[in-house]
Amino acid sequence: MSSSGQQALQIYAGPRARARLAERGLRPEDIRVVPAAAGGPKGLILGPLDQYLFGDWLARSAQQVHLLGASIGAWRMATACLGRSSAEAQRDFDRLAHDYVNQRYDSLPGKMPKAKDVSRGFAANLGEFFGGRESLALTHPRYRLHLFTSRGRHLLGREGRLRTPLGYTGAFMANLLKRRAMGAWLDRVVFSAPGEALPVPLHDYRSHSAALTTQNFQPALLASCSIPFWLQAVHDIPGAPRGAYWDGGITDYHLHLNYAAMAGEGLVLYPHFQQQVIPGWLDKALKSRHRASAFLDNVVLLAPSPAWIKTLPLGKLPDRGDFQHYGDGVSARATAWLRAIAESQRLRDEFAQACEQPSIQALPL
Repeated sequence: MSSSGQQALQIYAGPRARARLAERGLRPEDIRVVPAAAGGPKGLILGPLDQYLFGDWLARSAQQVHLLGASIGAWRMATACLGRSSAEAQRDFDRLAHDYVNQRYDSLPGKMPKAKDVSRGFAANLGEFFGGRESLALTHPRYRLHLFTSRGRHLLGREGRLRTPLGYTGAFMANLLKRRAMGAWLDRVVFSAPGEALPVPLHDYRSHSAALTTQNFQPALLASCSIPFWLQAVHDIPGAPRGAYWDGGITDYHLHLNYAAMAGEGLVLYPHFQQQVIPGWLDKALKSRHRASAFLDNVVLLAPSPAWIKTLPLGKLPDRGDFQHYGDGVSARATAWLRAIAESQRLRDEFAQACEQPSIQALPL
């Protein structure tokens, strides 16, 4: 229970996964895939849960586990691949939280920083975090990393003062018509570490695959985190199709992929910050695309309860709006985010308790 007495964690599951949990509970050897959504600062509350999952719980099993990430989810999953022990997972996820919470970029008082300055600063942060450890992330004995990015096509093939807003206007209009239609403007490029191939088919949307190497690791990760207009695009990533690369959340906001088509009986364990698994960033306002689909049949989703969220600072999860809310008050924003992270230790504790039970009655997705 949280300090307010509210249950912090809710466990949702697709039909096949729900029956499995009721029959035998949840075991680490059941897990084959762990997705990690885009969502900016919202992902911070999953840090303590990540520490437990990758440093302790999954370490009790021996199977290959595929880690899929977009935007902050890509940073989280790349961090998971660095550690080889519980202590290392604790250290690395603590550092991720510290670096994200304390990010600051030069700007005029009361003004948002320029995209070029944010890109330069964020690239430097990633370089300090992962520099010299790229090979470690790519060679984890059990975890296979897959970074999701969005590559611009035609007008969006290069970034420009006019072509970028015009191109995203076209992508927005196409997406209103049909998600697949957005593929005329943006496609999905997944950078995958060496080893076992991604077990999830990518036939739902125009897609490419590229090998994730020590040479393109940081450009691919930076691209996956490059929110349009907040950061600049990353151009012509080595070993991948030419073009301008942006945040993986544009095409795959919450990685609503066809997990049900995986071979075998493995489950997908999805630590998330909400119940809904929204396909693309431009689908946020399209409520009809927020519903669960047959793709999620074998998914177990962990999310904070709405009642618990109301106990956090400002009664909500950390989000990008906090940059405007706190303005130049960087320390006040950092204090609020750190309190939310501290409170989210409850998510970890309640998940650990649930996994000790012989049966789990999950909520339907």
